[in-house]
Amino acid sequence: MKTVAITGASAGVGRATAHAFARRGANVALLARDPRALDDTACEVRAYGVEALPIAVDVSDAAALDAAAERIENELGPLDVWVNNAMVTVFAPFDEIAPEDYARVTEVTYLGCVYGTRAALARMAARNRGTIVQVGSALAYRSIPLQAPYCGAKHAIRGFTDALRCELLHAGSRVRVTMVQLPAIDTPQFDWAASALPHAPRPVAPVYAPEVAADAIVQAARHPCRERWVGWSSLAA
Repeated sequence: MKTVAITGASAGVGRATAHAFARRGANVALLARDPRALDDTACEVRAYGVEALPIAVDVSDAAALDAAAERIENELGPLDVWVNNAMVTVFAPFDEIAPEDYARVTEVTYLGCVYGTRAALARMAARNRGTIVQVGSALAYRSIPLQAPYCGAKHAIRGFTDALRCELLHAGSRVRVTMVQLPAIDTPQFDWAASALPHAPRPVAPVYAPEVAADAIVQAARHPCRERWVGWSSLAA
């Protein structure tokens, strides 16, 4: 794995994943909206002696994401791995969530995954190699209350990925698409996510460190299978 792109790379699982790939010698492209946080992550990644390319981009913008993929290939080389990790969520009862909040969660969490996959596959397919990793959740199988938009988006990613995998198999493609289903992870999303709850939202135990998720994502990229599950709570879903 020489060149890896990670969306949502400025914090949490994305940031930990950047470290995990860099420790193994991969050059890493870091994609997210916050340029300052991206620069911080890039500095950390370069400490491993690899190249880091921070790109400020909104994954809900398909054209911008495709341009980012082109820049990555021009500056770091052909994409070997693309990790779709970017997400947003909102904590509230269904009828207290505004339509625009549903749209934003869907655009970033689901369509951002679709657009990232398109950008990566457009380049990997021509070489007939590469791996796309979708960062999923146990919520792709077992929905919970107060996160209806996010649960819907994760279900959509699973359905989309299954359909795409069938198409690639039918075409005889050597490009692999895999999905990593995560349990509750201790990330900053619980601090910055929009919420209508009377108290600060927190993950439901057992809660895992981002580094656990990152190691699973690296393993999924190295040994792609249909799905990889992290933690017993994900398996229980």
